[in-house]
Amino acid sequence: MSIAEIKREASGLPETERRELAAFLLQLGRERNEAWRQELTRRMHDMDAGKKVGQSDFERRAGVTTK
Repeated sequence: MSIAEIKREASGLPETERRELAAFLLQLGRERNEAWRQELTRRMHDMDAGKKVGQSDFERRAGVTTK
């Protein structure tokens, strides 16, 4: 399947599925990014050390949207 075909298929999806696809692609990119993995590890160590943040602050920092 070509990129053009994938784009065509994606444009025909309902909005909720397009958002899910976008989140998947973003996560896929992050998983393969060494700097992102190191940052995630640092944040997990901070959490283990008691440096916690609220959910909304976490989502803002992580670039996550829940709407």
